[in-house]
Amino acid sequence: MSEVIKGAVAKPTATEDSALRDRVRGIIDDIRDRGDVAVREYSERFDGWSPESFRLSAEEVERIVATVPQQVLDDIRFVQEQVRGFAAHQRESLRDVEVETLPGVRLGHRHVPVGAVGAYVPGGRYPLTASAHMTIVTAKVAGVPRVVAATPPIRGEVPAATVAAMHLAGADEIHLLGGVQAVAAMAVGTESVGSVDLLAGPGNAYVAEAKRQLFGEVGIDLFAGPTEILVIADEHADPFVVAVDLLSQAEHGPDSPAVLVTTSRSVAEAVIEHVEKLLPGMPTVDFAGPAWRDHGEVVLVESVDEAFEVADSYASEHVQVLTEQPRLALERMRDYGALFLGEGTCVSYGDKVIGTNHVLPTKGAARYTGGLWVGKYLKTVTYQEVTDPVASAQLGAVCGRAARVELFEGHARSGDVRAAKFGDAALEWADHVRG
Repeated sequence: MSEVIKGAVAKPTATEDSALRDRVRGIIDDIRDRGDVAVREYSERFDGWSPESFRLSAEEVERIVATVPQQVLDDIRFVQEQVRGFAAHQRESLRDVEVETLPGVRLGHRHVPVGAVGAYVPGGRYPLTASAHMTIVTAKVAGVPRVVAATPPIRGEVPAATVAAMHLAGADEIHLLGGVQAVAAMAVGTESVGSVDLLAGPGNAYVAEAKRQLFGEVGIDLFAGPTEILVIADEHADPFVVAVDLLSQAEHGPDSPAVLVTTSRSVAEAVIEHVEKLLPGMPTVDFAGPAWRDHGEVVLVESVDEAFEVADSYASEHVQVLTEQPRLALERMRDYGALFLGEGTCVSYGDKVIGTNHVLPTKGAARYTGGLWVGKYLKTVTYQEVTDPVASAQLGAVCGRAARVELFEGHARSGDVRAAKFGDAALEWADHVRG
């Protein structure tokens, strides 16, 4: 039996959700109708940003990148190499297939990259360079020929490090544009922004809602909500490390859930004590404080196996396993965005440096999908070829019968035609084979 030692206390109301949906829908419709004029108005209203052109020229990009300290550039290159390397291994694991299912009947599939991707790199308050690595580098490894990248200004200033990350990642276009207006412009297309086929990248609630509403008109990487962390800890875990790691994700936003599932009451109580001591000194306490107060949870369970079961019920975005045998989670768990095994790793590594993708499912979506990876940018398409008249005649006869069971006479006649046309050839072929 589990025991809730600290529970979450806040959830968004239906009224708040409805108001957000309506506001986002209005912005998208306006941009669809008025194009660049509407985009500029929203950028001025929300970001105080209205340059002559939102798209940076090659000369502007070069000048901005030159302002970034060399150590920052070196670190960006290092991280992108980790992301690129892992994405390349993923791509190599996906092979095209062609099989002969009957004599002269070939079926196959190919992995074809989408033609154009819109990569949204959030900002607004802080430069989030890592999202450029995750969305743009991975798309380029997949073979996407055109990647349009957008990021907002930060308090009216150009986020130089983010621009550098987008450029080094291989973005074909870089736009200093944020929020719903950026996502909508990339999806529906305007006079200055060509439309894309798929949107990728995290963002705030408005960006997430915009992607949800645009899904179908374009593809999206996944439905996303506030960042989540769940830590599984046994009596061997260091409570201070657990507390630090919980707060590392709580600082993403005031609505970010931070959950501890532990087999040890003493660890649970010590973690809560450490969190309360650490919070006041955090520069991001304005986000981490409300996140822990309103969405933090501590659950006590009787065994590690029960901890895995409880963790699966949350289907959390990030699951960090701080137990004596962390790799047991690979065998016992099913529903999570990403696992972080043992004290030597942490969710922050996944967010910033290690090479796996940090765009992951939230709000329980890990029950049915994984996160962003090279395969999200690929369409697996099939093809068929029948070269043997015997096979075509056989398939035609079966197709005619099967289609008539479903009362699809047109389908049946397509089969009939081939059964009739290739029937004589099939007999001749059979006679030839018999010698």
